Amino acid sequence: MNRYSMASLLIPIIYLTFISLGLPDSLLGTAWPVMHLDLGAPVAAQSAISIIISCCTIVSSLMTARLVRKLGTGRLCALSVGLTAAAILAFAFTGSFWQLCLISIPYGLGAGAIDSALNNYVALNYGAKHMSWLHCCWGVGASAGPIVMGWALAGPLSWHGGYLAIGAIQAFITLVLFFSLPLWKRGVDEDASAASDGKLPDSSKASANQEQPLTNRQLLALPGAAASIGSFGFYCALEGATGLWSATYLVMARGVDTATAASMVSLFYIGITAGRLLSGFAAQWLGSEQQIRLGQLLIGGGLVTLILFDAVPVLWASLAVIGLGCAPIYPSIVALTPGRFGERASQGLVSLQMACAYTGAMVVPPLFGMVAGSSHPELIPFMIAGLLAADVVLAEVAVRRCAESGRQTTDKRENQS
Repeated sequence: MNRYSMASLLIPIIYLTFISLGLPDSLLGTAWPVMHLDLGAPVAAQSAISIIISCCTIVSSLMTARLVRKLGTGRLCALSVGLTAAAILAFAFTGSFWQLCLISIPYGLGAGAIDSALNNYVALNYGAKHMSWLHCCWGVGASAGPIVMGWALAGPLSWHGGYLAIGAIQAFITLVLFFSLPLWKRGVDEDASAASDGKLPDSSKASANQEQPLTNRQLLALPGAAASIGSFGFYCALEGATGLWSATYLVMARGVDTATAASMVSLFYIGITAGRLLSGFAAQWLGSEQQIRLGQLLIGGGLVTLILFDAVPVLWASLAVIGLGCAPIYPSIVALTPGRFGERASQGLVSLQMACAYTGAMVVPPLFGMVAGSSHPELIPFMIAGLLAADVVLAEVAVRRCAESGRQTTDKRENQS
């Protein structure tokens, strides 16, 4: 079997791995109303678990570039999914809150490495189209997780059964990854995109990958790198804050009942997932920078209608439009990274982007609660608009700095996808 055929077999395995990344992400929030009672923990203790997981994902994201060089992307992903599978299965058998805190450490470490390594691998080898579909797969997993947990909560095993089911799925995906390791050989690791593009591989990659990796200081000194990382962090903070605080705004500032508000927020996530599926097809006509700008425009339009109109159908549509606008931004920024900054810097910069993303998603939404919370919920969409403005400014600064430095400003493979 030639390496192009091997690469064709590899892409569905990569998609499956990203589904596995999304599966457990929404389990804790779904199960916590029952879990905290069984574990004797206060409701607010969920935040402690989330912070531990986020901190560990930041640490593992920053370590990913070094680990990829030592282990390779395939082996690192297999080990990381195995680590998360073991942690999720351990969740099912935990009997106390402190045990849950300890188990959250390997779960966060595994998840961060998967996210950073696969984002860079697809950016290097498959281009903008597959990057969008990769993140669509995350949405599939994140949407399926609560369904599995809801089924388990209705049965005799309760939340334990939900974690057992997801852990078993993760264990199966771990086996698939270990059996697929021959597909991740160096030639495929470097040239996998040729299978989807029908193009010959780039022979310069081998020498580029053998160079010493850049330090974080050197990476941040690259023209446009700091602005690109900053825009990524503000976008992820925007997405997290919208998902966390939209229901509060709708109920407390607009008088929407809680059940309807929850459904509206689910439409936001459906918009993200569906939008990433569509943006993969749109990559044939729209470059990554164009998709980012279009997404920012849609978010802004959705926020305007969310603020100005009271009609419930308009509020539904506003959340859906904001979700559609969010859809292309995350994958497009990652897809642009190799072309903008070079392959030698790519994994290090993607790792910094992931670390910044997790930091923004961890820090900013709680700040919304401190500033708006129950006293000024009407400020929430304006604060989201502030995050959008910061994202737009930094994104445009990154475009200008990259253009001035002579770097490509589009993903080098998106026109081939």
